[in-house]
Amino acid sequence: MATVSLRKVKKQYENGFAAVHGIDLEVREGEFMVFVGPSGCAKSTTLRMIAGLEEVSGGEIHIGNRVVNTLAPKDRGIAMVFQNYALYPHKTVFDNMAFGLKMQKKPKQEIDKRVREAAEKLEITDLLDRKPKEMSGGQRQRVAVGRAIVRKPEVFLFDEPLSNLDAKLRVSMRVKIAQLHQSLKEEGNPATMIYVTHDQTEALTLGDRICVLNQGNIMQVDTPTNLYNAPQNKFVASFIGSPAMNLVETALGQHDDDIFVEIAPNVRIYIPKEKQTLLASHINEAVYFGIRPEHISIASDDDTVNTVAGELTVVENMGNEKYLYFKVDGKELIARTTAQDITTSDIGRSFRFKLDTHYCHIFDFQTEENLVI
Repeated sequence: MATVSLRKVKKQYENGFAAVHGIDLEVREGEFMVFVGPSGCAKSTTLRMIAGLEEVSGGEIHIGNRVVNTLAPKDRGIAMVFQNYALYPHKTVFDNMAFGLKMQKKPKQEIDKRVREAAEKLEITDLLDRKPKEMSGGQRQRVAVGRAIVRKPEVFLFDEPLSNLDAKLRVSMRVKIAQLHQSLKEEGNPATMIYVTHDQTEALTLGDRICVLNQGNIMQVDTPTNLYNAPQNKFVASFIGSPAMNLVETALGQHDDDIFVEIAPNVRIYIPKEKQTLLASHINEAVYFGIRPEHISIASDDDTVNTVAGELTVVENMGNEKYLYFKVDGKELIARTTAQDITTSDIGRSFRFKLDTHYCHIFDFQTEENLVI
């Protein structure tokens, strides 16, 4: 296992397009780091530079105590799992998994032992004599992961490995990869893993830490919990979470000692005292008010503060909970609730909603930085 360090790493193509803008990142030994972001944010490009499949335009990449910028992929101590499996169609599962070891001229007995140990971990022992065309997508992806395991690399790199699988298979493979990382740790052989995905559910469930990228820049590197509860900027707040955080363009006002935002004409939402000291220098400035759907609920008769009236426009039934879309002065908000008595027949009706502002966020309109963390 090894650390991976990116120091002022850049990627610029011959046509002048700058894909990666001098990013710095430290991946710890044995850590499961996830790169996540929208299409075109350079997460796969960054991974491929670490692998040696893309040339670095500037900066340094360190794997362990070596600068690897000029090293060939085979000399970097990495193993990569691709989106399209990249298996040899004419070889059996055993031969696909053993291929890299044979090229390294490992003893036959050692090859057999490593392949069978990896197959057992991934529950594909009964597939060792099959060829790729005889297997499902999920089985083929497990073979691709197994091929990486047998090499015992310093660093595992995963480039959207589950995106070709259906939803059910994605979940089961996600669990398998998480179990693999944990089992290697328990065996005393913790593996450093870097995993690229556009699926935030994969990111939040797999990552020890997550690196959120946008347009070739790192927006935040943090634990899944901190990304969700303490986003450093509006981009992370809007990207992480499903349904997305509610964001309303407004301004900070003050009445006596209370700071508030107006999310509609004469509809004031008051900011909790513990957040007000961080906002005192921003009174009358434009901001974005943010609140997650689970912190909006149907108001009770006793709720008189921080409530809004909204017209219900959509009801999404998710089984144990519902997403209620409603409009306040033309602005659409979403509440996430377990209230089972509201159905699609209520669309068009007006309801009172309570906003729990202890969990709200205020983002500067210009910088989009979070002002209350």
